[in-house]
Amino acid sequence: MADVTAERAVGAREISYREAVAEGIAREMRRDPAVVCLGEDIGEAGGVFKTTVGLLKEFGPERVWDTPISEQAIVGAAMGAAMTGMRPVAEIMFSDFLACCWDYLANEIPKVRYMTGGQVTVPLVVRTANGGGLGFGAQHSQATENWALTIPGLKIAAPSTPADVIGMMAAAIRSDDPVVFFEHKGLLASKGTPAPPGHVVDLGSATVVREGADVTLVALASMVPVSLQAAELLAAEGIHAEVVDLRCLVPLDVATVLASLARTSRLVTVEENPYQGGWGATLVSVVADEGFGLLDAPVRRVAGECVPLPFADALEEQVIPTVEKVVAAVRSLAAY
Repeated sequence: MADVTAERAVGAREISYREAVAEGIAREMRRDPAVVCLGEDIGEAGGVFKTTVGLLKEFGPERVWDTPISEQAIVGAAMGAAMTGMRPVAEIMFSDFLACCWDYLANEIPKVRYMTGGQVTVPLVVRTANGGGLGFGAQHSQATENWALTIPGLKIAAPSTPADVIGMMAAAIRSDDPVVFFEHKGLLASKGTPAPPGHVVDLGSATVVREGADVTLVALASMVPVSLQAAELLAAEGIHAEVVDLRCLVPLDVATVLASLARTSRLVTVEENPYQGGWGATLVSVVADEGFGLLDAPVRRVAGECVPLPFADALEEQVIPTVEKVVAAVRSLAAY
């Protein structure tokens, strides 16, 4: 069959984030016949967010499985398939719905390799649409990376660019440990440079996406472009922010953050998770333990408010971190 997604990417000057999801999965399905996909409406419909378009046509119903509306069934089937030699990529439509299959994700999947002394692995990827900013309401807008962060044994990936989607998808599918792969809804329409053939981004590898000497902004997923916009505004005031895209929470690339702090001596974390229990608190704790001497000012955390996500866009903007909130936090540090 024709590799439709590959043809679209090659020669294209840009690829969208949602196209990159399908392309990343397709590359691995072409490379490894053990890779299969399952989830609600991922086949003929191409996914509710159109992130699996073309997969059914190229790989057929033997490898792209439409499932009932049951998160437990999806993740439970993926677990069994992974334990018997397949590499399933399971889609949970909204990250909020991870709560519906939490027993598998928290109590079963991440513990199998440990409890069998490494005799059995569970090499699966649970993909999910994450985050707010689109007015989907309290039950369909949460950023839930912090949920997964509490569970030892899960890797956590959250790319911010199309190229990283493809490269990190490759690493996630090839991992012998389970990976929760967060695709931010607010980034789906964004575009970027296509990934080269064979592109792989190691999980646990952060990257500096903007260099600066005055303050380090550490962000994830949709908060990366927010931080970049804030850095652009701050530069006009003579404040030069360095922006670090964490890309993963587990493994956590603390070394890149500390290397940035050695240049800037100031730290602001920017996360969509609620302030209470957000990943920024974990990172700040590690920095306090391993890099306290690098700091010349208190650490600031810009995070979501600890309230359910409002439906109204004007109210939602009050809850989720914005460019203005990041700029204000950096200004306070610069003046310290």
